Amino acid sequence: MSLDSTIVAARRSAEEQARLEAMFLDVFEHRFNFNELVGLRIDSFDPEAPRISFDMRPELVGSYMHNRLHGGVIATALDTVGGFAVVVAVAEKHAHEAAEQIVTRFGRFGTIDLRVDYLNQGIGRSFHASAKVMRLGGRIASVQMELKNETGLLIATGAAAYIVS
Repeated sequence: MSLDSTIVAARRSAEEQARLEAMFLDVFEHRFNFNELVGLRIDSFDPEAPRISFDMRPELVGSYMHNRLHGGVIATALDTVGGFAVVVAVAEKHAHEAAEQIVTRFGRFGTIDLRVDYLNQGIGRSFHASAKVMRLGGRIASVQMELKNETGLLIATGAAAYIVS
C-alpha cells in the first residue's frame, strides 16, 4: 500500500442500518413526547430526501373558525425535519459507526436558530415536511425545510442552524 492510499472504513451493514433506523424511529416518534403528541412520523431516511408527515387533527387547529393548522405545529414540523435531516446526514458521514455511536452523537445536537416563513394557510388532511442539509460542518449544520399539504401546496418554508458537535 502506498503512502497516498486512503483507508476507507467499512460501511455499517444493512442489519446495523436497520437497527439505527429503528432507534431513530423510536426517538423521533416516541421519546420526544411533543412529536408524539403532534403525531409526527418518519417517512424517509434517504439522506437526499429525509421526510416526516402527520395528519390534521382537532388538537392541532390554531384557528377554529377556519380549521387551520396552528403556526406552532408548523414550526415544530419544520424544526423536527431539519434536525432529522442533520441526524441522517451525520449518520451518512459516519457510515462506519455502529448505531449506538450515532445515537450518542445525536444527544449533542440542538437547534441554534430557526426561521419560518408562513406562505399559505395550514389547511389540509395531511402534511409532509422535507429538508435539505445545505452545509454539514464539524460544529454547525445549515438546513432548509418545506412543509406541504397532501395536494402539494407549499404551506411554509424554514431555514435553521443546528449545533452538531
